Amino acid sequence: MAELANIPLSILDLAPVAQGQTAADAFANTLDLARKGEALGYNRYWLAEHHNMAGIASAATSILIGMVAGGTSKIRVGSGGIMLPNHSPLIIAEQFGTLESIYPGRIDLGLGRAPGTDPATSFALRRGLDSTGHDFPDLLMELRGYLAALGGEQRVRAYPGSGLDIPIWLLGSSDFSARLAAALGLPFAFASHFAPEQLHYSLKMYRQHFKPSKALQAPYAMIGVPIIAADNDDEAQFLATTALQRVLRRVRNQSMELQPPVSRQELESSWTFHERAAVMERFGIAIVGSKKTVSEKLNQLLDRTQADEIMVVSDLYAHSDRLKSFELIMTARGLSLAGSTLKSRIGD
Repeated sequence: MAELANIPLSILDLAPVAQGQTAADAFANTLDLARKGEALGYNRYWLAEHHNMAGIASAATSILIGMVAGGTSKIRVGSGGIMLPNHSPLIIAEQFGTLESIYPGRIDLGLGRAPGTDPATSFALRRGLDSTGHDFPDLLMELRGYLAALGGEQRVRAYPGSGLDIPIWLLGSSDFSARLAAALGLPFAFASHFAPEQLHYSLKMYRQHFKPSKALQAPYAMIGVPIIAADNDDEAQFLATTALQRVLRRVRNQSMELQPPVSRQELESSWTFHERAAVMERFGIAIVGSKKTVSEKLNQLLDRTQADEIMVVSDLYAHSDRLKSFELIMTARGLSLAGSTLKSRIGD
């Protein structure tokens, strides 16, 4: 049985922009949080690729990974994820080969097959309407070929990139990537922070069909979890209204800039029955409360999922509240705030 004290915690960041701030402010907050996370003992710091979403500034994901890795010293840094169908596999191999060459032993390459945006922007990125992610396995095979040790007949090479030991993760919100990760013997990260309804089935498929590989001998599953911690449950519930408003604005296709927290009564009066249901479905796995509440609910979640690692999403309006949330989450896990090096079977 998984025990919370032994489970690595990591951070997922979309470089959120709060109302009234700029992308530059978001990047400064990202670097500050990464340094704080490293000091607290978080295992990884991942950034996610999204496009044409006001309020999410992590579009140039590889550049931000370089910024974070350069501003920290030991925390693993990577993508959660790079949406591979948006890119040439050779370009991604070269970018991450460059990152791994500058920051050896610290770079993760998490890959997804969704566009991370709307259809019009997907067309602008991919220059076509026929690229829906169906070719993701082929693109993945091509990318892995560029990162593998050089072969005698290989005409196109990723330099830097070839032969570097960059851990590849598959990300998903359904069982498609779970099955593919299992077949290839790769670690799997499930996006339960916005698609919790498929979590248990996808984990079951991943573990049931896993085939050991050179990269990984046993299945390793990480799950994304929205967690908002504060000094007490009431304060945490109040701060969580920022995250709920963000999901609501996503449902309405509005700007996703972080909004100030509001009373629960004000929030309840702002949405329709169907909007509320959609928001709560996407927020279904979230954990909100004091460090005691967070600890109890995290233990319950681990009992249900047997996750090997938890990637925390904690987007709050005030940067100081966000820093404190991550501090309290780690305290709930039982680590001293001095920070200690967490080890996992992936990328140590």
